[in-house]
Amino acid sequence: MPKLRGFAAACLSLLAALAAPARAETVLRMGWCAPVVSPAAAPYAVAQKLGWFAEAGFRLQLVPLPGSTDCVKQVATGELPYSFPSIEPLAIIRPQGVKARNFYTLYQGNIYGIAVLAESPVQRMQDLKGKIIGVTTMGSAGVIVARALAADAGLNPDTDIRIVAAGEAGQAAAMVRGKQVDALSQFITAYALVENAGVKLRYLDNSMIARFPSNGLIALESTLATRRAEAVGLARGVAKGTIFVLNNPEAAVRIMFEMFPQTKPLGKDEAAAQADGLHPLQALLPVFALNISGVSKWGEASEANYNAYLEFLLKWGVLKQKISASEVVTNDLIAEINNFDPAAIAGQARAYK
Repeated sequence: MPKLRGFAAACLSLLAALAAPARAETVLRMGWCAPVVSPAAAPYAVAQKLGWFAEAGFRLQLVPLPGSTDCVKQVATGELPYSFPSIEPLAIIRPQGVKARNFYTLYQGNIYGIAVLAESPVQRMQDLKGKIIGVTTMGSAGVIVARALAADAGLNPDTDIRIVAAGEAGQAAAMVRGKQVDALSQFITAYALVENAGVKLRYLDNSMIARFPSNGLIALESTLATRRAEAVGLARGVAKGTIFVLNNPEAAVRIMFEMFPQTKPLGKDEAAAQADGLHPLQALLPVFALNISGVSKWGEASEANYNAYLEFLLKWGVLKQKISASEVVTNDLIAEINNFDPAAIAGQARAYK
């Protein structure tokens, strides 16, 4: 009888567990600073697939936005807790009292620059006087960068160039091919998508800004104080995902297509889709490297490089007042974020089938 009572109790416990409602999964929304999710999202897809975000207690939802400017605004107003913009719009809005920081720098090198058709007569920035430059959207940091590069080349960004929205991928390719724009001010993954659409591009010299950092995770200072563990978990997942991508980009593309199906090219066989996904991702690999900025930890901000970029933006009128790196970036969470074994993640990536 005791055995039967024990069995009955176990059955009742099992039935109660089955009848209980499943615990709701926490969804963490993060601003994705482009109109569509692209292969640049591979580190996030890998972290989602391999459970690294789940370990931190959430499932990530990427929220596409027109560009970095909108990403910063959404965080500033509290509509989103986190986003992934470049640093320029954050520096622009900081003097307005928006207390937000980049707490994880993913792109240690600059992803922006000017591109033209391979056969274009334009050879340098000065040749774009009186020309039209296409950006993904008018909310993109490509607008800010184009104006700064124009000023640096001795042009008046208000009168010597015209900036228009050209879209991404096939739309931007059609605009360039049809000579509706003379150049593009976009970013390296966007350029790879244009090339996937059959348009060969040539890049103007961007050595002036190549060492400057680009995109990273941002949040309000109050969010970093009250939701620190969550912010660390988000960034740690990105760090692990980045190491995986660097060590097995082919597998990362397959995972990306699975987790974010909208990134998979339509109407192509698996081999062609894989190649199209790999091209923009490979374009990003160099800016993931820590040695670009001389840092030693994943996500670490080089204040020297940030300060140099902020000085460049101030010099050419993008910033209206001096901003220091310490006002827009923080390394306060970096030690916690890096509390894992990078070699183990690299080995896991290389062994992944």
